[in-house]
Amino acid sequence: MTSRSLHRTTLALAMGAALLMVLAACAPIPKLAEPGRPIDGDEAAARLGLEAGPAEALDAQWWKAFRDPQLDALVEQAIANSPTLALARARIARAAALTENAEAAKRPAAELEADATRQRFSEHGIYPPPLAGSVQTLANIQAGLSYEFDFFGKHDAALRAALGQQRAAQADAAAARLSVSNAVAKAYVALARSQAQGRLLEQQKALRDQSLDLVRQRSAAGLDNGQDLRVAEAPLPDIQRQQVVLREQQALLRHQIAALTGQGPTATASLDAALPAALDWRQAPHLDLLGRRPDLAAARARVEATAQDIRVARAQFYPSVSLTAFVGLNSIGLDDLFKSGSRQYGAGPALHLPLFDSGRLRANLRGSAAEQDAAIASYNAAVLDAVRDASDQVTTLDSLRLQGAQQDALVANADSQAALAEQRHRAGLTGRLALLTAQQNQLLQQRGRIDLQALTVDAQINLMRALGGGYSEPRRAEAPASVAPTTPTTPATSATSATSAGRG
Repeated sequence: MTSRSLHRTTLALAMGAALLMVLAACAPIPKLAEPGRPIDGDEAAARLGLEAGPAEALDAQWWKAFRDPQLDALVEQAIANSPTLALARARIARAAALTENAEAAKRPAAELEADATRQRFSEHGIYPPPLAGSVQTLANIQAGLSYEFDFFGKHDAALRAALGQQRAAQADAAAARLSVSNAVAKAYVALARSQAQGRLLEQQKALRDQSLDLVRQRSAAGLDNGQDLRVAEAPLPDIQRQQVVLREQQALLRHQIAALTGQGPTATASLDAALPAALDWRQAPHLDLLGRRPDLAAARARVEATAQDIRVARAQFYPSVSLTAFVGLNSIGLDDLFKSGSRQYGAGPALHLPLFDSGRLRANLRGSAAEQDAAIASYNAAVLDAVRDASDQVTTLDSLRLQGAQQDALVANADSQAALAEQRHRAGLTGRLALLTAQQNQLLQQRGRIDLQALTVDAQINLMRALGGGYSEPRRAEAPASVAPTTPTTPATSATSATSAGRG
């Protein structure tokens, strides 16, 4: 056998051995259990009794439907100054930075380094005289380039996972914005209710005082006995107690609004809230609206991100191939650094074989699968809770609507009684005490109507929150064409497809 043929045979054997090593280097990938399944759109509609198809969209600035400039200003101030929203914005920025880092991993990495070291060379080392025993300056300027080939989709999956976490952070910020605006609106309505009740209670106390004065006069004249006087005095302490309670409520609500809007507790001391009228608006839970809830969008994005994390963990079992190259100048002594003879360059591939790391890789893969199961369970729980939340608000509104009709009838009856009592009093048929009693009952029914009005507005605010508050997912960030995500049209379409792809 000639030396040429021997060389060819040796090269072929070496290449075959290298190929076998590469194939063997693919550490055995454990089989994962089937993942949990997100509730998809069709199932949600059938299982949860929801309508499918497009629904009337809500306004993202839903609080403006109440047409109260003071409420508008408070909500906008809260959105601008809320520490919760500032934290959410910081998390978005962090997620965006992680996305940029994942994008950078797909591109070649370049670096430039320069260094100079003053060094004495050992007389008994590897360097011969005249270097041995001398003190010299070692200078180096070098540019390097490295690139890791993404044969198994690791970088693409990492980028998609980062984009999913970024979308989740954006949805979390929208959920925080909705929560803050909801809290401000509810506190404002509660304050308006308390102040309206306080005004009516003041009128009720004035009528009670007048009644008590009449009873005292009648008692002094011998027309009423002591029992009648005690009966007339009894309601006043309770009215005064209610006034104290209402003043406390108003102070606490002002403090709450001040805190939500980023102000000191005295900033809202003079806030006079007007109770908004209930909207002529009724919206039942709908699949399309619930799918736009920011908390569901965040949970859905996390399901998609964990599916990509599994792809990343799976790709770790395969070999990775990278290419590095460098060019620069190197010399002993600065005088020779920029001479042509100081040039140095090199290039070469690198192969990473996960031969003895399969235990860590298996644990990482199983951990990623567990994270996906947790994300799916969290998403499904959020879907069910969203339906319950919206359904509860609709049930409450239906009940309040019926109660309101009955309360309107009570108010109308009390108004009629007060009007008749006033007519009879003017005609001299009854005394003033009967008129005051009818007017007190009139105020009592008006207080009941204010309570129902406030509760109805509060339930409408809760329903707007439960239906997503007009949130819509922003356009998704660009991803590589081979892994470009698709915007879901139902609450779990993309989450379901991502789950099925993540463990395939």
